[in-house]
Amino acid sequence: MSTDSPQAAGRLTVNGAELRFIDLPALFGQRLFQLPTVLRLLLENVLRHTQGAERDAAVAALFGWLETGGSEAEIAFQPGRVLMHDTTSTPALVDIAAMRDALAEAGVDPAVLNPGLPVDVSVDHSLAVEVYGRRDAPQVNLQHELRRNQERYRFLRWASTALRGVRINPPGTGIMHTINLEQLATVATTEQRDGQTWAVPDVMIGTDSHTPMVNGIGVLGWGVGGLEAQTVMFGMPTMLRIPDVVGVRLTGALRAGVLATDLALTVTQRLRALGVSGEFVEFHGPGVSTLSAGERCVIANMAPEYGATTGFFAVDGQTLDYLRATGRSEAHVALVQAYTKRAGLWFDPEARPRFTRGIDIDLDTVGMHIAGPQRPQDLLAYTDAARVLAARGFTPRAPHADMPRHPVAVAAITSCTNTSDPGLLIAAGLLARKARQRGLKVPYWVKTSLSPGSPAAAAYLERAGLIADLSAVGFDIVGFGCATCIGNPGPLPDVIRDERAKGSIHPVAATSGNRNFPGRIHPDLDLGFLMSPPLVIAFALAGDAEVDLGIDPVQTAPDGTPVLLHELWPTREEVAAHLAQALDKADFKREFTKASANPMWQALQAPAGDRFPWNAKSTALRRPPFASLEAGSQLGHYSAQPLLVVGDDVTTDHISPASAIPPDSLVADFLVARGDERNDLNVFASRRGNWEVMLRAAFHSKTLVNLLQPGMPVAHTLHVPSGEVLPLWDVAQRYRDAGESVVLVAGERYGTGSSRDWAAKGQRLLGIRAVLAMSFERIHRSNLIGMGILPLRLPAGADPKSLALQPGDRIEVDAQPAALSPRCAVPVRVLRRDGRVEALTATAAVETQLEVALLRDGGVIPAILKKTIAEQRGAAQPAAA
Repeated sequence: MSTDSPQAAGRLTVNGAELRFIDLPALFGQRLFQLPTVLRLLLENVLRHTQGAERDAAVAALFGWLETGGSEAEIAFQPGRVLMHDTTSTPALVDIAAMRDALAEAGVDPAVLNPGLPVDVSVDHSLAVEVYGRRDAPQVNLQHELRRNQERYRFLRWASTALRGVRINPPGTGIMHTINLEQLATVATTEQRDGQTWAVPDVMIGTDSHTPMVNGIGVLGWGVGGLEAQTVMFGMPTMLRIPDVVGVRLTGALRAGVLATDLALTVTQRLRALGVSGEFVEFHGPGVSTLSAGERCVIANMAPEYGATTGFFAVDGQTLDYLRATGRSEAHVALVQAYTKRAGLWFDPEARPRFTRGIDIDLDTVGMHIAGPQRPQDLLAYTDAARVLAARGFTPRAPHADMPRHPVAVAAITSCTNTSDPGLLIAAGLLARKARQRGLKVPYWVKTSLSPGSPAAAAYLERAGLIADLSAVGFDIVGFGCATCIGNPGPLPDVIRDERAKGSIHPVAATSGNRNFPGRIHPDLDLGFLMSPPLVIAFALAGDAEVDLGIDPVQTAPDGTPVLLHELWPTREEVAAHLAQALDKADFKREFTKASANPMWQALQAPAGDRFPWNAKSTALRRPPFASLEAGSQLGHYSAQPLLVVGDDVTTDHISPASAIPPDSLVADFLVARGDERNDLNVFASRRGNWEVMLRAAFHSKTLVNLLQPGMPVAHTLHVPSGEVLPLWDVAQRYRDAGESVVLVAGERYGTGSSRDWAAKGQRLLGIRAVLAMSFERIHRSNLIGMGILPLRLPAGADPKSLALQPGDRIEVDAQPAALSPRCAVPVRVLRRDGRVEALTATAAVETQLEVALLRDGGVIPAILKKTIAEQRGAAQPAAA
């Protein structure tokens, strides 16, 4: 049947109104249901947004995927909206402000440059836990946040008035993914096309790797880098190869005491073991129906941790219940139900669509888990913390009188992952209540915090009577934002800092977050366990991370009685009863509206005008040099110095940290020399609008080892011609001045972690032309291309260890623009300092023709500028700068 046939546009009556929609079942019959739901959503998208031969080719390719469960074909995806947070939106909006300047300097009206899609920005990544364990902590921490970030926040407010379609959700309104779930996501919506109203699915992208959390309620969305988001914002579709889809079939039901966190950690371990890397993941099977929408969102949220682009659950009755519970109207719920059923998007627990590959998980077999102590995929039983830490063999120089050798330094109920499901917070509150009843207190060395993803959490915890119980064990709410999860735990307790410096302790973090990479939570913490919110409180009460909570008491009560974990653990019935008592659908809109009206935010004065007035003395916002027409292509045939050689699992936190700026660092020296206070420098993430700071912050990680010459100071490398060890940016400038090219060599999973475009921008500023790695994490690969840096996959066996690059060895890359194509072979030669030559064949980690075009243009920003100028001048070809 032709996609231009009348059946393509079905009719649907909802709430008395007639709507048009793409009638997938009428078009494709039972073949449709052989496709995973995520591919049905991509099918609907290409039918709605493309025409003629392009549309027919995309449809044929999507159904051709059924033959092998894979495809090399590309399709164009058009999201309906974009979601960003403050520390990804700031550099993206700074780029736009700088592009407006470039347009004005080229004689083009700067006001023509505006996003073509609605853009929501959540100010959630800058909350730091300065004060804790007190009822006024949210207000005090918010005051600190606004004081430190006011220049950056004024810029965001300028952007919301100067740029059409940009809306800022201010500090205190919650975490972006929770806001997405509770306020922004529609699941299905309507749009006007050719004078008629159409029902369409809610599809979106976000500049954060945990965007797939919204997959838990049936919204197709995933995380991209800020650079890829810019291409979409300015009229270019996201071109993607039709994805492989991994099916996770769920059967059974979770046992009593087992929580959604435990399942999320299990899925993470299983899919990483399967080797998932960039595929779409879809959950199916009868076990899905036993999970609430909140529980599904916990699992969907950790898609980047299990290596996936999505973690999708299709719409069913649980989705509708969630929409009602969060205050959506019955009319809207009716639209979602009617549309998804008619469009072939409703969940069938017995369906067995085609998948590329799959795994089965029996929910009955999932136990209580933690993960760590350094990666989220390293699954452990909750009883294994003692064994794992003991095996590390840490010996204190001088044992502390009170503290164990592995004290819990930070215990944080944090992150969108585990604070967006009310059931998990209620469970934590109930454990706190039972601990309070037994007279238990958290030891003095533990820094405790509760930072929910939604201000509604305070309302329902209060209604459940659990706020006082949480406060009694130190878990007062400290604010509504990412906080500890994103590396903003504030200062460590003095006693932890002092005893760690003495070598008396090796402290550990216990968090309900999604990542525990070394230094992620705090630069001085390289060990951390991920766990459910109630387990966080249990470990905090124990005070010792080296504990087996299966047999060891959590603590001894004041009456001398050992208190075991099972005595404190809430039952499923207790959690359900308190949820029923606590939840009020009016909370979600009311508390969000109240937080949005924050008078401190409203009082910030923002500049006006189409162009942003840069301040040359600012240490927060500077016009970046790469936002120009002069930033040309870096492709070509060249011989390069390896600027850095690194091993496996180099994360975006290693490449561009978000945590606190160390006061004794060269970055601090740079800022202090420009008037900032050494002891109040904020976090690296707050400086992403200043390219000079971020250049110096590149690869600023204590745990990163530069294999070119191990033992070098943080963010230093070897300048081979002189033999000097110098700061990276200094060495890069010396090579640039000498006309030398530089590349970077890495191992497996380069760029894993957050969708941080500065991890790519910093490398472009260092002059890196190509990154040669064993494998790349999906979003970072895209960001490298967005900055005009060529990602190259090394052949098997040619890893950093076997290459054994020595100072004086060079890398020759032959990547001519005309020869570049998706996944093409790229000749590489290692030119040894002794004259030997070793030939390799690398593979361009380039997936689409659009990515090829971006590399030829020099990246996203030059491409947008050329396109905009050409459109304004009415030229067929981009005009010269």
